[in-house]
Amino acid sequence: MSSHTESRFAADVYGNRLERAVQLMRAAHLDALLITPGPDLRYLIGSAAESFERLTCLVIPSDGATPSVVIPKLELAALEASAAGDLGLHVLDWVDGTDPYQVVKSALHVGSRVAVTDAMPALHLLPLAESFSGLPVSATPVLREMRMIKDAAEIDALRRAGAAIDRVHARMGEWLRAGRTEAAVRADIAAAIVEEGHTAAAFVIVGSGPHGADPHHEVSQRVIEPGDVVVIDIGGPVEPGYFSDSTRTYVLGDPTAEVAAQFAELEQAQAAAVAAVRPGVTAESVDAAARNPLTAAGFGPAFVHRTGHGIGLSVHEEPYIVAGNDLILQPGMAFSIEPGIYFRGDWGARIEDIVVVTEDGCESMNNRPHGLTVL
Repeated sequence: MSSHTESRFAADVYGNRLERAVQLMRAAHLDALLITPGPDLRYLIGSAAESFERLTCLVIPSDGATPSVVIPKLELAALEASAAGDLGLHVLDWVDGTDPYQVVKSALHVGSRVAVTDAMPALHLLPLAESFSGLPVSATPVLREMRMIKDAAEIDALRRAGAAIDRVHARMGEWLRAGRTEAAVRADIAAAIVEEGHTAAAFVIVGSGPHGADPHHEVSQRVIEPGDVVVIDIGGPVEPGYFSDSTRTYVLGDPTAEVAAQFAELEQAQAAAVAAVRPGVTAESVDAAARNPLTAAGFGPAFVHRTGHGIGLSVHEEPYIVAGNDLILQPGMAFSIEPGIYFRGDWGARIEDIVVVTEDGCESMNNRPHGLTVL
């Protein structure tokens, strides 16, 4: 990519997505999509614009008319990094004192049945609803189908993200050692996430000892002790905005026989879930592939969360790998496989890879060893 487009894909990628969005809108009997800044806007036109009190909104009519971008004049420079210009979108800029919601309405037929992104703030949703004399519907039924199936460009971005976070895990011995606080280790990991190719560190969980039994523990001033089992769950975005997310579990010194045996059960369950991924199976069957062996081993109550979540321009998105989700997996779907076992007040462990469904199985974006790593 050139320096001008390094934060997005080539324009034809977004052109194809806009065409597909129109097809799906028509099938859903919608007249327009209204997309404010967030993952949906970045997906559709490559814009990483942020949401402010001034309205920025992509307006996509289903009648085949050229989409428009309603945007404050003072934000026009930010639009240049998107594919809007290459796509020939209409730019309807406005200045303070103008009613931007009427500008949106003017780009559509009166009484249009519109759908809005789920990232739209109420600050903008409510005035738009008043402008259209009725609450818009959610655009998720249209956009979820598109965003769940990753195209070749997205899968390549996920590969780069996975390789970058693998490089961070490979360096864990540089920072993770007894006598340091979780917070100090976190700072080093966050810096390495950027050094290894991410644009930012989106999250860094350092769960040492009893803190590892809290799946969403972040960091504290706890001093890591010899013998601690430590859960490291880390990730961040790589350009153009696609996330890594990988968890490995470490131990400071040789683990006890009990810890080693329990972790071996977790490692086998995670491998079983990865092996279960292929087109035509359900999301819940993959969850069961991880959950059933852990339950059989007596660790059912210790596995307190779903097996996985979708990933892409959001860290958590559809599909969700959870009991009760009968969604049929298709090639291009990307999600985590991350069973964990948690013993409150004592220790915990989790193993997480991102996988992409292929024609006959899946491809893992993460390739670091899965075993309990002794440091």
